[in-house]
Amino acid sequence: MSYEKDQAWLQQLMDEALSNTEEISTQYDDNSDDNEEDYVEQRDGDSESEQELESGETSQRNKNIVTEREKTEEKDTEAKKTQEAPTESSKEIRGLFYTGKDKITLWKKHCPQPNLRSYRAKSKNVITQLPGPKLPTRNLTDPVEIWKKFFDSTVIETIVTYTNQHIEKFARGKYSRETYVRPTDVLEVEALIGLLYLAGVKKMNRLNCDEIFSTAGDSPELFRLTMSQQRYLFLLRHLRFDDLETRDARKVVDKLAPIRDVFKQVNENCKNNFCLSHHTTIDEMLIAFRGKCPFRQYIPSKPAKYGVKIFALSDAIMFYTANMEVYVGKQPNESPYVVSNSAIDVVNRLVEPISGTRRNLTADNWFTSIELCEKLLNEHKLTFLGTIRKNKRQLPPQFLVGQDRPIPSSLFAFRENCTLVSHAPKPKKNVLMISSMHDDDQIHQTTQKPMMIMDYNKTKIGVDMVDQLSSNYNVARNTRRWPMVVLYALLNVTGINSFVIYKCNQKIDTMYVRRVFLTQLAFGLTKNLMVRRHADQHIPRPLRERIQQIWKIPTEVQRPNEPLRAGRCQVCTSKQNRKTKYYCKVCNKFLCLEHVNIICSQCSEEKL
Repeated sequence: MSYEKDQAWLQQLMDEALSNTEEISTQYDDNSDDNEEDYVEQRDGDSESEQELESGETSQRNKNIVTEREKTEEKDTEAKKTQEAPTESSKEIRGLFYTGKDKITLWKKHCPQPNLRSYRAKSKNVITQLPGPKLPTRNLTDPVEIWKKFFDSTVIETIVTYTNQHIEKFARGKYSRETYVRPTDVLEVEALIGLLYLAGVKKMNRLNCDEIFSTAGDSPELFRLTMSQQRYLFLLRHLRFDDLETRDARKVVDKLAPIRDVFKQVNENCKNNFCLSHHTTIDEMLIAFRGKCPFRQYIPSKPAKYGVKIFALSDAIMFYTANMEVYVGKQPNESPYVVSNSAIDVVNRLVEPISGTRRNLTADNWFTSIELCEKLLNEHKLTFLGTIRKNKRQLPPQFLVGQDRPIPSSLFAFRENCTLVSHAPKPKKNVLMISSMHDDDQIHQTTQKPMMIMDYNKTKIGVDMVDQLSSNYNVARNTRRWPMVVLYALLNVTGINSFVIYKCNQKIDTMYVRRVFLTQLAFGLTKNLMVRRHADQHIPRPLRERIQQIWKIPTEVQRPNEPLRAGRCQVCTSKQNRKTKYYCKVCNKFLCLEHVNIICSQCSEEKL
């Protein structure tokens, strides 16, 4: 090969290397227009820089040529490596990936190859704790005992203490008789709650008290047997849950101060009494309320529209509520209760009872995001399933269009930790859903819907079903105090939770209705107060006799060796009104000396 040919060939190599470098730098230019189409040159075979020179030329002139060629080969090799690194647009053009709207997120178009060696479930879908009652509630079969695991002695005593404080400060001296303003106790508060449950079962929670305590025969007699109408209204009016003396100071730093302690304790008991099943749901509940409240919400999609919003974590199969959080808006900056109200942070706090248990969480599009899906899987070992809004930057533009698509049709995209589907059930409409539980593109044969959507429809109803069950037997009465609204919500939720534990421990079928359970709970909560009231001689005799008949209280028989007080002779007329200390040893009736037959002990023994 002559010297001139060698120089010409080297010059050609250098020109091609420079042209490749300029082309690659244009592809990675940050200032390029996003609307421009990316261009990727496909390389066939080896590049010219990989060809070797012919051997046989060993002169000094050829050594210089080799040195220049080595420099050229280094440049060409760098250009080759850069060209081999595929850009996002190049991958999409090759038909392997979708690119998100942010031009960064990549989604695989094809489902990853399944593991042909094993059909076992993946470890992320295998739960580590079996669902069912935990140790505090295991094997309990009495409705009252189960319910008291939620409203334990600490909660009831807190209510009794602060209710008596309010009675002493605002009711003492304002009634004609002191018996009207007597302090309450544990038995009376439990009986009051039992009557609230009974009113919910009988659909009488919104009725006027005159109808509830009516003696015309059209109302349950349990109300009149437990307490008077005046006492029932008095307790509801003065029921309190926090220290009145320090409330103003606490409200400066906490909007939930009037019921913070009671709500926190009941919520902790809900976490500790039951282990959820493998499917859970997070959603919001709106407790109806139109009075004054610093954090009242307006949600037009809810039936009540106005009320107190509570975020809840519930079982999607058993409908047990394990964690709740009242939305109070923005707390004061100096408050120790300042928390973030973003969707990711709310979910991060609510999943605390099931963190690390590899359960699945279902939520709607307000909570759903790619970041949440990855955070739950990496930090909490929980899978996620939920609808997602179209404004997320990580979604491919092809998944947002519902026009010109076959009906029904589905598009799938895959990442390492999650799967995306766009389903078009109707013309010009599509549903977006993301899941870290599913790794395939299975379609239901009958409905032609993706299995992701079928599973979502089954597991999204957890909190909604709790709302429906609460409304069926709602204990809430009309009130102007929002702490009472929160209390009524706690009573509804704990009534459902108690029934779930009761069914698990009894191992009964679904035919056992919750109405019967709540009725038994109401009778159990009111029993102790009725038994105590039976011993009160100041209530009417028909009420005492009816209490004795319901609870089968034995008739008290006075023993002969017990000291007796004086009484009226049962034989003499009321005008005579003779008092005596003598009585019949057989029937215990008081008798005066005129109507007593005196007999000595020896004759009495011989006669007997």
